This record gives sequence, C-alpha cells and structure tokens, in this order.
Amino acid sequence: MSQTLSEATYKGGAYDAGMTLRGVITDWGGVLTEPLAEATRKWLALERIDAATYRDTMRSWFTAAYAGGTTENLIHRLEDGSLEPAEFERLLAAELRLTDGSPVVPDGLLDRMFAEFAPVDSMYEVIQACRTGGFRTALLSNSWGNTYPRDRWTDLFDAVVISGEVRMRKPSPEIFHHALEALGLEAAQCVFIDDIEANIEAAERVGMVGLHHTDPGKTRAALSDLLKVDL
Repeated sequence: MSQTLSEATYKGGAYDAGMTLRGVITDWGGVLTEPLAEATRKWLALERIDAATYRDTMRSWFTAAYAGGTTENLIHRLEDGSLEPAEFERLLAAELRLTDGSPVVPDGLLDRMFAEFAPVDSMYEVIQACRTGGFRTALLSNSWGNTYPRDRWTDLFDAVVISGEVRMRKPSPEIFHHALEALGLEAAQCVFIDDIEANIEAAERVGMVGLHHTDPGKTRAALSDLLKVDL
C-alpha cells in the first residue's frame, strides 16, 4: 500500500505507483449523495416507518444480495432489472409497518425513499475537477428504479452505467468491464469509488484501483494522491 494514502478510504490491492491512471469511475448513492444510513434515517422518520422492522428486512436482503450466486434475491433482481420496481415496492411494503402498526403504502415507496438522498456538492466538485483535469469519468450505479439527477451529469461524466438499464449489477465483473469499455480504458487505468466494500473488492479483482468512500475530504485527498493532481 502507498504510505501516503489513508487506510480509511484506500483499499490498496491493485495499486501500482508506476501505473498511469486515466479514469475515475464512481458510485452515486452514498458517494455523490449523503451516506445511505443518514438518508434512510430521515426517510424512515418522515414516513413514520418502524425503523427496526426496516433494518431487519434490509439486513437479510442485502446479505443475500452480496452472498454470490443469489440471483433470486429481491435486491439482486431489482438492481439487475429483472424485477419491476412496483413489484419490489409491494413486497417491501408488505414487510414493513408504520410506528402505529398500520401498513405502509407501496405506491411510490422508492421515489419517496430516494427523495431524501441529498447531493454532496463537494463530491460533485471532485469529479468535475477530475474531468476538467483531463481524466475520463463514469458513473456506475446499482439502481432501485429511482429517478436520478441526470441534469447534473451532462458535463460531469463521459459515460453513465445504470444497472437496471444494462441488466447487470455490482459486484458482478461484467458490469465493471462494461463501464471500462464505455470509457475506452483498461482496468489498471481506472480508480473506482464506492461506499460498499464488496463492490470495491470486486473492482480490484478485475484490476481497478479501489477507493472506499467514507468521507468526502478523505476521498478527495486519497484521489489527489492517486492521480497526482491537486483536486
């Protein structure tokens, strides 16, 4: 591991100080938005959804989604586009209850959830600085049928890869190769930023440099170090 990089953000498996990095690929939720836990907390409070029931359900579903080979998992199917968002909303709502014990309305559940995902302007500035500095940039996001702020992406990314649109999802190697092909770069030429460690590890397995996002300031510093530019 490079001694100048923060262990809090840099997962150093594939890094070679002599390589020429030319691309930056980033996740959306939890990187370009505030942390998922905070956004979810605000949504649960606003909707008056019982937090314990939600967390128990999500813990079980997420564990299965990242266990490998679990293509029948609901989150896996939602993210790879094989399950309609409306059906996922119905199935999720059936597992939840409001704090007063009444049922959760399924229609529009995902849009209401993602409405609380506030953008982190400082991270948008980091990615814009990368592109202005001559690096190719891409977004690689596992979608939940949600509406993205695409108006902010026009001058930010050279390529946008949304899991439900390409029928693949992280951490499958195929979606990383798809993003690399869209950028026209090799894996060893790219840094991948994500807030989920399983996705970082998957990116490193295909040869990319993994940068685990935990804090905008730490990510900016680590990315500046990797790219050898002042961001």
